[in-house]
Amino acid sequence: MNPLLVTLDRLADFEEIVDVRTPLEYAEDHIPGALNAPVLSNEERVIVGTMYHRVSPFEATRVGAAMVAHNIARHLETTFADRPREWRPLIYCWRGGKRSGSMTTWFNLIGWRARQLDGGYKSWRRSVVDALATLPSAFRYNVLAGHTGSGKTRLLNALATAGAQTLDLEALAAHRGSLLGTLPGEPQPSQKAFDTALVTTLRGFDPKQPVFVEAESRRIGAIALPLALTDEIHRGACIQVDTAHDERIRLLLEDYGHLFDDADAFRAQLSKLTELHGRARIAEWHRLLDEGRRAELFEQLIDRHYDPAYARSTAKHFARLPDALRFAFRPTADDVPEQARRLLERAG
Repeated sequence: MNPLLVTLDRLADFEEIVDVRTPLEYAEDHIPGALNAPVLSNEERVIVGTMYHRVSPFEATRVGAAMVAHNIARHLETTFADRPREWRPLIYCWRGGKRSGSMTTWFNLIGWRARQLDGGYKSWRRSVVDALATLPSAFRYNVLAGHTGSGKTRLLNALATAGAQTLDLEALAAHRGSLLGTLPGEPQPSQKAFDTALVTTLRGFDPKQPVFVEAESRRIGAIALPLALTDEIHRGACIQVDTAHDERIRLLLEDYGHLFDDADAFRAQLSKLTELHGRARIAEWHRLLDEGRRAELFEQLIDRHYDPAYARSTAKHFARLPDALRFAFRPTADDVPEQARRLLERAG
């Protein structure tokens, strides 16, 4: 076996992890904490790949080697110029091939004790997929159930501040989970990046302590939750978060008020509900939007869209909801942290 190759279980042995894939590959997903130092740019990888298929593998390898050598030299003069003699980096590419092998070889020739990840990113991705199928069952879940606008996310954040173990799936997915849940200026991560973040979060939990999580559907925007986690959450102990109707409207005005900043986009989102609610009702909602009657629009969305959808989906999927601990919550009040502490005392 190549003595420079190491397996995933050795990650903690290294001072730094270096991802030499292209910026696009790195952006889609990477090992947490890895530094991106590409040996081929996005464009260069396309050039080499095209040459491989249209010219010859030999020519592609020759041109690619020159590009890799140039980029490694540039990284040595910039990115890694301050690394000490004793530095121990772990280097990986897509599948543990020539890109990471080239940098590993040069680093060892310099005198650094560099090693190459056996199997590259693909081995990492395989470990994430395997963990998603088994890791969720290691924990017991306290599920915050409640209508849209009941403040479940605020309560979850307050529980975390109070010392509870919390899993904020909407934060990991950068989406609030409903049709109107897109966060302003914050795109959702790729599915692979979400999976990595989820596994990293779960691995940090204590199995002896409960995990508080919001009741979610299988999809959060464009992100799909792993089936094993969804099943465990559906089996979890439920906490019914009860919030007054007018309080829910106030919260929506605070948390979703940004939707009115782009009325055209908001109108387009509402139009996606035409099949469910009919043209007349959507036209009414468009009129309320155009007239700036925000509270009335949110009230209608609560009464005619969100609450019926909640009644259909939550009762169907959460078997322990009839036995839920009921918790009256005021999400816009000043004492949210104290309310969370009281819930922790009751939930155990």
